Amino acid sequence: MLIAAAVLASASIGLAACSGTGAAASGGGSHLLGIVSIASGIDLNDNATKGATQAAEAAGWKVQVVDAQGDASKANAAITNFVNKGATAIITHVFPATSLGSGLAAAQAAGVPVGSWGGGKGPGIVVDTVTPLGKPSAEAMVADMGGKGSILALTYHGGQLCIDRETALDKVLAAHPGITVTKEEVSIPGFLQQGAQYANAWLSSHPAGTGPLAIWGCWDDPTLGAISSLEQQNRTDVLTYGIQGSKTAIAAIQSGKLSATAFEDGIKEGKDIFAALAKSVAAGGKGTPVTITESGQIIRKPDLAAFLKAHPEFN
Repeated sequence: MLIAAAVLASASIGLAACSGTGAAASGGGSHLLGIVSIASGIDLNDNATKGATQAAEAAGWKVQVVDAQGDASKANAAITNFVNKGATAIITHVFPATSLGSGLAAAQAAGVPVGSWGGGKGPGIVVDTVTPLGKPSAEAMVADMGGKGSILALTYHGGQLCIDRETALDKVLAAHPGITVTKEEVSIPGFLQQGAQYANAWLSSHPAGTGPLAIWGCWDDPTLGAISSLEQQNRTDVLTYGIQGSKTAIAAIQSGKLSATAFEDGIKEGKDIFAALAKSVAAGGKGTPVTITESGQIIRKPDLAAFLKAHPEFN
């Protein structure tokens, strides 16, 4: 439960700092960047916000951030509010572009360019990012399982990143008929508790000795919630996988509780998407929409020394 408690504390701090009922503001320039986060308190989202904020403030922009708390209707309202405030540009986090119809329509009508971090293409979106980590994560897990066994997959359909990662998982598993998969969808908020609850139910029907077993989360936190159930039941026979590379996940790899994560550099991605947005603004909103393909890496315990040397902020 220590892992879950640590992440819950982080989430509480993040939500308090940037609630869905208002916007956290920084900077003082004439340009305004509005950022709509799907949920604060999740490392990757917060890092993307941090990277975009750092880049925007360095360019003399003011930044305001709204936490939509996993609710697409709040995200649409936040985009519209930013348009009404005269925002120069807007970044949305992870929400599928197809779920942001009214907000994107308002931005497009006002000529406000939108950057979609992990949410895909859509009307008025001039730049989107793709970080294809679902396939390498799934391949690492399947290799560790020897191509057979049972998996609990913790999914989330409110975010395009998780949708894409689940699709990649399905494609990898299609080539391995010896692996059975049980899917359970978590929600925001509640992903930690639900990860633990789904793991409890799944473990009861998958006792130790029933073959290679693994739990896969479309991001780190649901798997970390599941790990708390593994700890309670003293189960050390289940492999565990996440995607994101949060500080809590890295600590769990160090302690041997998490088998692997796929690290994604959210700060860099936030800076990259702002740079592309600023370029679009400078060009008067003209030009062909662009997709930025980012990269990541699988992190296991043997990789930690090199990873921590390259990322001392995780120490």
